[in-house]
Amino acid sequence: MSERPHEGDPMPDIVMETPDGGSVKPSDYAGRKLVLFFYPKDNTPGCTTEATEFSAAKADFEKAGCAILGVSKDSPKKHQNFIAKHGLTVDLATDAQDAGLSDALEIWTEKKMYGKTFMGMVRTTYLVDTDGTIARVWDKVKVKGHVDEALAAAQSL
Repeated sequence: MSERPHEGDPMPDIVMETPDGGSVKPSDYAGRKLVLFFYPKDNTPGCTTEATEFSAAKADFEKAGCAILGVSKDSPKKHQNFIAKHGLTVDLATDAQDAGLSDALEIWTEKKMYGKTFMGMVRTTYLVDTDGTIARVWDKVKVKGHVDEALAAAQSL
């Protein structure tokens, strides 16, 4: 297995599906900064808080020349419901079940809960610079205060 990409490396350019059936990949944002936030599951408490807080701060990110893209392995239909239920304004994408962007970043990994082992997303955020390189990585994100920290980093880039 190759080494996990880190700050200073190019962001892998892997295609994901949008809620409307289209496609998106990190290079589509070339020339703009991009916050890629990976989260475990639509409509769960932490993920909902994170997505609604990024949505609330979207205008501030745009002023900083930064787009926002939330990524999970939930289906496009689940993303549509998540967007509608919570009034989300950030873009969401569905990562491929196999060999997706989260796999390349090594954040789709084995997890354990209540004695059960399963594959799951490690809540991780990447700030990608205008040239497609990874400028900042937040591993195992704690939702409280995270959006403000990501915004400050985007503004300072």
